[in-house]
Amino acid sequence: MNQSRQNTPKPHVTNASEKEPIVVFTGAGVSAESGLLTFRDMGGLWRQYDVTQVASPTAWRNNPELVLQFYNERREKVIQASPNAAHHAIASLEAKYDVTVITQNVDDLHERAGSSKVLHLHGEIRKVRSSLDSNLIYEWPEAHLDLGQLCEKGSQLRPHIVWFGEQVFALQEAAQLFGTAQKVLVVGTSLVVQPAASLLDYAPFEAEKILINPEPQQSSLNNYSYMQGTACQMLPILTNQWLSA
Repeated sequence: MNQSRQNTPKPHVTNASEKEPIVVFTGAGVSAESGLLTFRDMGGLWRQYDVTQVASPTAWRNNPELVLQFYNERREKVIQASPNAAHHAIASLEAKYDVTVITQNVDDLHERAGSSKVLHLHGEIRKVRSSLDSNLIYEWPEAHLDLGQLCEKGSQLRPHIVWFGEQVFALQEAAQLFGTAQKVLVVGTSLVVQPAASLLDYAPFEAEKILINPEPQQSSLNNYSYMQGTACQMLPILTNQWLSA
């Protein structure tokens, strides 16, 4: 007599594509708690120069040595800094969720904390690129970039940074990620820098949306729930809630 075989069910393994998609949108307030100052923290001036005189294509043409010196000092600070509790809390979400960090910051603290998908809208301080061909981008582990250091095509290397008057990187990709997210977490940003701030409008109406800011809430924002506090104060609390849900 033939006996029918029963297949033993195999345990289901959740892969990244099956995880709930989350977008975490971060600004300078996240890295400020690691000791990295913003332009606003610098008081709008640096050594008697307006920031547009060290962070614009015109500045690069007029005084590239000063521009390089400015970014060398910023790069030194980033290398010396360490990820804080907020960076680590965001990275921890990958244990349960499909997390994309979309950041206005140019440092690499999200990556060093363990976040695997980070989209930098304003560039990366620890990368440089050709001033002739913007597609030639290089990792730059050193603190300094100096005049005379050239790309393979013979042009001067420049910081891989979006300067005033230049186009923000990957804006369309960022909008698409916001549009498909089931959770959106916004932290450490003043939401005054455009066009990056407009990305929040792409979040689906039904998505869970949370805004963390140390300042008192000024107005409602597209059905975003508000949590008052710093990134290091509030993110570990929120991420623990999401991971244990």
